[in-house]
Amino acid sequence: MTVAPQRHVPPTTTSPAPAATPRPRPERDELEIWGIGEMVDRVIAVAVEKAHRPTSMLLRSLIGGTMVAFGVLLSTTVSTGITTPGLSSMVMGLAFGFSFVLILVSGASLITADMAAGLIAVLSGRLGWAHYLRFLTLGLVGNLAGALGFITVAAAAGGPYLAKPFATNVVAIGTAKSGAGNTSAFLLAILCTWFLQTAMFMFFKARTDVARMGFAFYGPFAFVVGGTQHVIANIAFIAFPMLLGAFHPGAIPATPITWGLGEHGLLRNLALTTAGNFVGGALLVAVPFWLVARLMRQDR
Repeated sequence: MTVAPQRHVPPTTTSPAPAATPRPRPERDELEIWGIGEMVDRVIAVAVEKAHRPTSMLLRSLIGGTMVAFGVLLSTTVSTGITTPGLSSMVMGLAFGFSFVLILVSGASLITADMAAGLIAVLSGRLGWAHYLRFLTLGLVGNLAGALGFITVAAAAGGPYLAKPFATNVVAIGTAKSGAGNTSAFLLAILCTWFLQTAMFMFFKARTDVARMGFAFYGPFAFVVGGTQHVIANIAFIAFPMLLGAFHPGAIPATPITWGLGEHGLLRNLALTTAGNFVGGALLVAVPFWLVARLMRQDR
């Protein structure tokens, strides 16, 4: 019996599958706004940089307070003689709005923005509580000195600020601000920085200078038009009529405003508005943004 020769069958080999070519990531539009996480990181970086440079922080705060007081002077001037309440508020807001643009674009400092930015840095572990408290103290002292210094110079100058329509308007605004009741002043201060610090965070979310300035302008425009209360703006609004009267006795209408803790006291108003501004800006704006950014990173 013959055995048929077996055919040699070469072993089969499987070629490795070609590696999948990664899809190119779409290039990000240079004009596209930053994400919430990136925005929060940018706010934190600014707060940390300021907090660790106390001398620079104090000088920045002096500049910031001066700019706010300049906004108060402009808004009071342009609203003089306008008797329609809504129109008067809108004109005041348009004149006042650029004060925050100047502060943010120039790198100056405003205590209500620092409250929010500093707290979000603390919550992120980038800043300690002791540094945060020093940060706020320097910001408040610098803003207070800058605003009072500027408005004192304006009051000492007299001139156009002693004209009856202007002086009457200054007294009316200062009396209304200082005369707000405790609950009203506190709640209006919350609304103020709810507007203002949302605009500040949007400033750090934008990529273009035009968008940044638009967001920075909207915040103070909104809080002035809304009739709310801001601690540094109120320093100038309330102190201005008192200083005009002190430098030029009898030249302006009488005012019930005082420096103390009474019904129309400057210190009473500042204590209430400082607390309200902290709640509105730090607790109602900074904390929610920090939580959103943290949750988004956990979901990745």
